[in-house]
Amino acid sequence: MVIPVHDVNPTRRTPWVTYALIAANLAVFLTMPGMADSLTGGASLAQTCRLDAFLGHWAAVPQELIHHTLPRLVPTGATGTGPQGAGCVIGPPDYDKSPELSVLTAMFLHGGWLHLLGNMLFLWIFGNNVEDRMGHLPFLLFYGVCGYAATYGFALLDPASRTPLIGASGAIAGVLGAYLVLYPRARVWVLVPFLIFLPLRLPAWLVLGLWFVLQALYSYGGAVSADAGTVAYGAHVAGFLLGMLIAVPLRRGTPPPPEPPGILFGRRARQPRQAHW
Repeated sequence: MVIPVHDVNPTRRTPWVTYALIAANLAVFLTMPGMADSLTGGASLAQTCRLDAFLGHWAAVPQELIHHTLPRLVPTGATGTGPQGAGCVIGPPDYDKSPELSVLTAMFLHGGWLHLLGNMLFLWIFGNNVEDRMGHLPFLLFYGVCGYAATYGFALLDPASRTPLIGASGAIAGVLGAYLVLYPRARVWVLVPFLIFLPLRLPAWLVLGLWFVLQALYSYGGAVSADAGTVAYGAHVAGFLLGMLIAVPLRRGTPPPPEPPGILFGRRARQPRQAHW
């Protein structure tokens, strides 16, 4: 419903881990079969088969995580022709896969440019302040823990699913939950689609609180979404709640954001007050 573009919340140190995570996600995305040129049109059958084989190796699969069993036949990446026409060839896997490690690798995989850029936008806006508060190494550990909790949380909701789980959104949801606890009154510039994209500066508690409510509604069937079958909303909810929980002890002593309470927009909103630490 709103698109965040910037927060008014200065940091005291360079968020090197946030930058490194964004760079790593982009680098891995460009190595995925067919993803670098996915904006040019639909994927060919050969690209689809190679991508299926790639995800079978590196993505997290709920059934594998919960039951710790691997399939006997997987896409090989090759194409072939059978009684029903052309398709992807399947065969015994030629690799050893660790379901637990696949959770980590899946955090750096994305299904398209929109998926990648949306996740990286949220990480760019909100990750720097959470890293600034936690410190570089603790933030990296926090990010990974939230990603694992989100993936396993979703897998527990659908333990028989063989649909690959990919994306950094579970870990980033944890970052959003921590930001909400640490900086609820920070101002966030957003674009609101209302005939045109209307720029507003809203409090973080409203932006992130609304985001979480929507994820929870989609996850538990309280709302209808055309993408409900392809988005792991349950993972978002699990990651967000864990991020909030971990951030609670850090709230005491967190410097307040520089902006006063209230919803501001227009010319006045472009003149932030001086921050005092």
